[in-house]
Amino acid sequence: MNIVANSSYGREVDASLNYPLYLTEEVNYMDFLRIIIAILLPPLGVFLQVGIGKHFWINILLTILGYIPGIVHAVYIIAKK
Repeated sequence: MNIVANSSYGREVDASLNYPLYLTEEVNYMDFLRIIIAILLPPLGVFLQVGIGKHFWINILLTILGYIPGIVHAVYIIAKK
């Protein structure tokens, strides 16, 4: 990884990706937060990731049928991003 200083951001930037490194940390933090929410309430985790769509309704059905399948589906939807 080729890291250089970028004066416009005042932070380190990955030269090969052309965006600040702190943005990747924020994305990882948000994914971690979504996974924690998905463990507590799976449909909410899916909603935060994809909105109200087919995956949201599938997750509601899986959560009603069994809490664990709802968690597995929610974590899968968040992780495949």
